[in-house]
Amino acid sequence: MTMKPLLTITDVRRTFGDVIALDSVSLEIHENEFFALLGPSGCGKTTLLRVLAGFEHPDSGTVMIGDQDLLAMPPNKRPINLMFQSYALFPHMSVEKNVAYGLEREGCAKDEIRDRVAQVLQTVSLSDKARKRPAQLSGGQRQRVALARAIVKRPRLLLLDEPLSALDRKVRAEMQLELKRLQHEVGITFVVVTHDQEEAMSMADRIAVMSNGLVEQIASPVELYARPSTAFVADFVGSSNAFQGLRVTGGVDVPGLGVLHGQPVGEQMGALAVLIVRPEDVRLVSEGEAFLGGLVLDTQFYGGRSTVAVQVPGCPAPVIVTCQGTASVERGAHVHLAWAPDKAVVLSAATQNKDGNDGQEPAL
Repeated sequence: MTMKPLLTITDVRRTFGDVIALDSVSLEIHENEFFALLGPSGCGKTTLLRVLAGFEHPDSGTVMIGDQDLLAMPPNKRPINLMFQSYALFPHMSVEKNVAYGLEREGCAKDEIRDRVAQVLQTVSLSDKARKRPAQLSGGQRQRVALARAIVKRPRLLLLDEPLSALDRKVRAEMQLELKRLQHEVGITFVVVTHDQEEAMSMADRIAVMSNGLVEQIASPVELYARPSTAFVADFVGSSNAFQGLRVTGGVDVPGLGVLHGQPVGEQMGALAVLIVRPEDVRLVSEGEAFLGGLVLDTQFYGGRSTVAVQVPGCPAPVIVTCQGTASVERGAHVHLAWAPDKAVVLSAATQNKDGNDGQEPAL
């Protein structure tokens, strides 16, 4: 059964002088979905978030929430709440007062405010911190307060702008799981803006990868990683080995390396193509099975896995191999590499780089 979208964005365009921040963006976000807008600085994701929140008005296009025209509503009347990157908590107020603030401004009855605040603090596991002030809390706890304040008003859509960037790595990993749990528990559609691919991949049901004001691909995390539809997506989402050359049947003819086999994905345009293979899909094999051979430059151990960097003659960058446990080869060894052809994808060559900061989006 096809899900009815909660939010429908159609041909939204926003420019700032000669800079195109959003270039005819169209996408749908479903009810009770955790949706991520992912991309590098300047890709347009923050501008799109501001359009949804009502802080920017597009030059053209439509945004519908259900059957209502979202763009016709003033920001304070939209069934949307925004959780800021800085959390924006009132330092002189207790946790419960911070959470109750929006309900008090709306004129809700005191009994209702008390019940809703108590319920949401229990949801975010902060009932015992109700009388504390923000300065007495950890970074993760302050993030929970900001989240509680955002969901206590029961919006149809919650926008989160880089919600975990202020947290250290350990707390950030914990909060990724917590956000996903809360989203399911409260039944609100979440839209998170992030440049952190790990953050988006771990939390979102679907991800829109953006570049230069355009949506490159919308898919589940698994599909984005396994079947990227553009070279930009393949480069930005996860680590990859890329081999550029001329498109041939069944693969890419790479100068100096010969034909490397893979499966075509996405819209195939032009003679230039790039073959993408993930490091975990590259195997160390015997010479008779090999596609490539080279010299081990370095190995790195990361606990449960290791990476091996192999300098292959004719390749401008080392080929990276990921293997479980410790590496079975040492620096200076000559090794042979191969992969299953169905694990490699062939895409039209692109010029974008992983930094992607082309100045397309002003600091807003």
